[in-house]
Amino acid sequence: MNTGAVDGIAAALGDAARWRLVELLAERPRSVGELAELTGLRQPQTTKHLQTLARAGLVTVFPLGQRRVYALEAEPLTAFAGRLAELIKQTEAHQSERDVVARYRAAVEEETAAADRDRWADGRAFGFERVLPAPREVVWRHWTDPELLASWWVPPSLTLTTCLLEPRPGGRAALAYRDAEGEYHSEGWVRVAEEPGRLAFDLAITGPASFTGHYDVELTPIPGGTRLRLGLRITATTIEAAPAIAGIETGWTQVLDRLTEVLEQRKV
Repeated sequence: MNTGAVDGIAAALGDAARWRLVELLAERPRSVGELAELTGLRQPQTTKHLQTLARAGLVTVFPLGQRRVYALEAEPLTAFAGRLAELIKQTEAHQSERDVVARYRAAVEEETAAADRDRWADGRAFGFERVLPAPREVVWRHWTDPELLASWWVPPSLTLTTCLLEPRPGGRAALAYRDAEGEYHSEGWVRVAEEPGRLAFDLAITGPASFTGHYDVELTPIPGGTRLRLGLRITATTIEAAPAIAGIETGWTQVLDRLTEVLEQRKV
């Protein structure tokens, strides 16, 4: 069933009166007069609703002398039900993403309740670890080459405008992206760049919801790949930064998962 047909059926069934007509016609074919009596609608209203259902392919009219009898068509309903089943399957397959959103919402509520003053989250530390399927030198390039860094540092749903970690002490660190709701900017500098084993940098989110993050990335060679350890300590927190603080755990988990995927695809 094409998209236009699906839209037509969905629109036709979106009215309570037409839905009731479909329920009655599912029992057996009925005349306009009978349907009007059963629904409490005036006959002209009933006829108009039936015409809408007919245009969507849901009912067929049979002129019988002076009477017009309407019958429900099962085929479009079956096709529509199939499309709904596909949507249910897709929804269930992405339940984990819904769970992420639910956890983030709960975290935002918790952090908002705790954010009673500026600098409320200063000193908070996070740690992340991954075993990556690539040599340490390759992982290093994915942190320091702007094009490779851009391939994983933000989710695909966001539009990246700036992505940079200059691998030298004092080098620029910058991340900027946008979505339908706004633009987000972080600026900072690289403190340590020891190729290919360690990269430390600061990033400060600009705007009212600001905080500074001190990041320390360590890359250790292991058989078959690289162990990545990322430490993050936050400072200079504003009250408005509660949603950003709440998203650190989820955000960096997703970002590092994306890095893993990019490196795995590189091997194929």
